[in-house]
Parts: sequence; structure tokens; C-alpha cells
Amino acid sequence: MKNSLLVFGTKNFNNSLNEIKEYLDFSLIFFPNDTLFDDTLSTINALLVDSEVINNTKYLSLINSVRSKPILLIEKKGFTLKCNYTSKISFPLILSDFNSKIVTLITAEKFNLNSSVKIKEYIIDKNEKKMKKNNLSINITEREIQLIELLFNKKKPLSKNFLLKTIWKYSDDADTHTVETHIYRLRKKILSKFNDDNFIINFKVGYSI
Repeated sequence: MKNSLLVFGTKNFNNSLNEIKEYLDFSLIFFPNDTLFDDTLSTINALLVDSEVINNTKYLSLINSVRSKPILLIEKKGFTLKCNYTSKISFPLILSDFNSKIVTLITAEKFNLNSSVKIKEYIIDKNEKKMKKNNLSINITEREIQLIELLFNKKKPLSKNFLLKTIWKYSDDADTHTVETHIYRLRKKILSKFNDDNFIINFKVGYSI
């Protein structure tokens, strides 16, 4: 399955891409399109941004709001885009270089996504099984990594039963203190090393990050 890019460009830039799209190793979705912006983000691998869209404040606002996808800037002489791009390539460009740059960018992002994740001011390194902040780190277990990612990704408090069922595959009526024990131990490690007592928050309906 081809990778997919969401393109923010001028009319001329988009027309140029359309002319060479059959030679590209990825598919293109041009903004704006018929789908909602958030829905489109869930289906694409990266953003491709033409620096000439600097004059379009709507485009810039949306680009700067994206934190979950890599951004490749097509840099043209006389234009400087004020956004946090991941990588850039100068224009005019060679087709083979363009293809290679896109593939490299997406491959690197997929690797980083699988090996580490940034949560608040911490880095969760899945390969080393460590939680890091500045020059400090603690060892964390595979279960703790799963717990942290689940709490962070859901963006809402999760109940003990939901955590038991999702991570430990227990039934909803299981009588166990597994969740409380794991969260207690994780909180203790974080407090001891980072002096942070608010990483995992306990609400009446469950836990959240």
C-alpha cells in the first residue's frame, strides 16, 4: 500500500505535482478537499508544504496545529515558511531526489514512532525500556509502557476495568489490585527520580495522563 501525503500548495505547485504523480512512489491528497481536516490527517503519512503558501494564514494555522505527522517543506527562493517542519528540500528538484526524500522521511518517522514517544516533557524509549527527561531516566517494564501509552492516547480518564480488560485481558468482574499496584509502583519511580507526583492523575472515573 502506498504512503499518502497531504499537500498544501499554490495552484501552480499542485498542478505541477499532478503532472508527475504517476512517477511518484506515494499518493497525493490536496488541501482543501471534500473531507474534514482531522479525518484526512488520520489517513496520511506526512504533510508536503509549498513555501509559497506563507501568505495563506488559514493554511499556516492548520500546518502549525499538526504535531503527529512529519512535515516536508518545499523551499523556494525568496520564501521562508514559519512553521515547524521536519525536513526540507530546495526547488527546483530532481524527481528521484524528491521520491527518495519522501520515502526516507516517512520511514524514519515510522521507526521513531515505533521506538519512542514523547509524553509531556518525557521520552518513553520502548527499545531501552526507559522513561527519560533531560539527563535522568528510570527503567520501566513492558506493561508500564503499555499502560502509559494507553492512558496518554485515549485523552480521557480510563477505568480500572477498562485497563484490566485492555492490557491484562481480565474480565470486567475480576477482583484484583493489578492496576492499582502497577500505577502505585510507576508513580513511586517517577516521583523518586523526577520529583513529579502528577504524571498519572487519579479521577473518580479512572486514571489519565
